[in-house]
Amino acid sequence: MPDLEFEKRYSDLGIVIGVDEAGRGPLAGPVSVGAAIIPPDFSHPVINDSKKLTEKKREALYDELSENPNIKWSVCLVEAKEIDEVNVLKATHLGMARAVKGLGVEIGMCLIDGLPVPNFPYPHEGIVKGDSKSLSIATASIFAKVTRDRIMREAALRFPGYGFEKHKGYGTKVHLEALRTLGPCEIHRRSFQPVAQLSLPPE
Repeated sequence: MPDLEFEKRYSDLGIVIGVDEAGRGPLAGPVSVGAAIIPPDFSHPVINDSKKLTEKKREALYDELSENPNIKWSVCLVEAKEIDEVNVLKATHLGMARAVKGLGVEIGMCLIDGLPVPNFPYPHEGIVKGDSKSLSIATASIFAKVTRDRIMREAALRFPGYGFEKHKGYGTKVHLEALRTLGPCEIHRRSFQPVAQLSLPPE
């Protein structure tokens, strides 16, 4: 379970921020990046890497955490168009910087899930599997994941037939079959295969 070991390690530097993303791998929809600041004595019996929690539990945690006045958080969405323009890794890194900036605080240290980010504008440490080690990263992961899931459920209403409410844009069998039948829609990532191939005009 995640704890406050990393947060305590950097507490002398000032405000410590957890950062995590959701949705780097899907064929459609945005990359969602969460940033969170939690109290230095924060604890929670349920919070874990958002991918290890059920959707119902994530939703309940999101509501609970977002209503906690002692937690400051922000989410940045990087849409499919920008992902196609700069590539998904760079888009994720841009989203991380924007989410941190969105908190509007003086930054001591950012704890980022994964590897260090080249040219990141803030002091940071990359922590592999950080969402299962750092409580602030795990909190950020819940904000990022639930925000994205809700957006993809809304997308299912705007673009019926793809099943976005179920697979959230990932390349499942159902999604791939819908892509072949319907072709890509507005929120598909044209730089991703097989979307790129299906986006080509007929010869």
